[in-house]
Amino acid sequence: MNIKLLLIIATVLLMQPSAYCSTKVLSAQEVDRIVNRAMEKFSVLGVAVGITQNGKVLLSKGYGLNNVNTAQKINDLTLFKIASTTKAFTAAALAILVDQGKLKWDSKVVDIIPNFALYDPWVTKEFTIIDLLTHRSGLARYAGDLMLWPEPAGFSRDEIINNIKFLKPASSFRSEYAYDNLLYIVAGEIIPHLTGQSWEDFVEQNIFHVLGMNNCFAGPVDKNFMANIAQPHGLIDNTLQVIERSQTYDKYSVLAAAGGIKCSVKDLLNWVETQLNRGLSKKGVRLFSEKQSEIMWQPQTILSVSKEEKTLDNTNFKSYGLGWRLADMHGFKRVSHTGSLSGNISMITMIPELNLGVIVLLNQNAYHARKAIMDSIVKSFMQVKKLDWIDIHFKKRQKRLQNIQQEQAKNKRITKEETTKIGKSSISLSSFIGTYQDPWFGQVNISIIDEQLYFQSLKSIRMKGKMTVKGQEHFLVRWDDRTLEADAVVNFNLDSSNNAQGFTMEPNSSTVDASFDYIDLIFTRIIKD
Repeated sequence: MNIKLLLIIATVLLMQPSAYCSTKVLSAQEVDRIVNRAMEKFSVLGVAVGITQNGKVLLSKGYGLNNVNTAQKINDLTLFKIASTTKAFTAAALAILVDQGKLKWDSKVVDIIPNFALYDPWVTKEFTIIDLLTHRSGLARYAGDLMLWPEPAGFSRDEIINNIKFLKPASSFRSEYAYDNLLYIVAGEIIPHLTGQSWEDFVEQNIFHVLGMNNCFAGPVDKNFMANIAQPHGLIDNTLQVIERSQTYDKYSVLAAAGGIKCSVKDLLNWVETQLNRGLSKKGVRLFSEKQSEIMWQPQTILSVSKEEKTLDNTNFKSYGLGWRLADMHGFKRVSHTGSLSGNISMITMIPELNLGVIVLLNQNAYHARKAIMDSIVKSFMQVKKLDWIDIHFKKRQKRLQNIQQEQAKNKRITKEETTKIGKSSISLSSFIGTYQDPWFGQVNISIIDEQLYFQSLKSIRMKGKMTVKGQEHFLVRWDDRTLEADAVVNFNLDSSNNAQGFTMEPNSSTVDASFDYIDLIFTRIIKD
């Protein structure tokens, strides 16, 4: 081979992103500048960040406060709810059982949980363990999430498993990606059926204790750790407030296997290092086999790539593995997941070729800030064009806020016009009162309080509020708990005598979180008061 050809090959190789090492290591001071600037720009109360590379912790640090009403500072042992980044722990717990020979990924769910059933009997019969973890069931996105929150929702895990069969599919089996939480709860219940241990006990004993994650809890937080918790916050009526309903740290959670772990950033670094080391801990303890690591990081369900992802991340392919999202990013494989749960949001990103892992935890509903911090850190380790990711995501946030404000103004104007035109429904309110039943959500009572209809779910106790006229048989429900930010419209079905026979629901705004899956509810009147 001649020298000229060798030079050409060497030049081409140098132009490619390194598959073995990064081009830069961020200093702690640089990370401080990134996080502090993002916190100021997005008005974020508290953040914890962890960075590990090549088995070495580069940063484990807390920023800001854990409670808007106190001066207590966040540190790297502060507990955060990590929400859906829990899903990877559930997948790993099942991988441990596969390694032990107690389970196969293609095992049928009904062979382990006989009362498990989906709407279609054939799909029920064919549904495997991997199907539980890959969001390809055919159910609508976030189907049945109203059985999980707002907490306490009042449904047991057995009730949730029993009620899944009432949820009608939105697509055919294994044909589309639609994110769900209910099936991760089913996945968690595989564990007690095979081991006799609860999901919580199994995860704590077989993952946390093995990895020395002493500041992590799958179940209730030990009372000795309750003093250092990042309280959940949200902007309610433009004021930053603690979301009191999310303070459930000392309780068991029905949604635990889908999003219930509480953990510190310092301990999560042990988890990320073990993931990057293909199941082998820093201390040389094997959590799960390399084979299971490969399976969990293999594409299972194809995801679409947005124009923005192509432009900003040079992403060509995206998929979902087992508890992880997978994509290419500027020539590197990215393994990541986000978590969002009423005032606590998280993100974990790993770049295996750089042996890099980054954790970002926030105690506030600040989604754009989360992404701004993550992009600023991760892309600093890559040979990519330097961009101001904080400014980029801030502009996206401002555009979203502008759209929300415009929609809110429009809804307010429409409601005012309807109220002015109708005044009140010409149909007697007594035509609507009574008890209504939905197959999976249970019963709702419609009554009259202070000459207004009043909505009260009997299972999900926080779903209660006054109903104001929006049309002759259409009413707006404003939840008493304003932190829900999820007002709904109730559309009654009337018979020829103008007596309500049932009702459906829909969000009052496109900004309502999709987990409030009102569109899946179909109520029938069972008692007329």
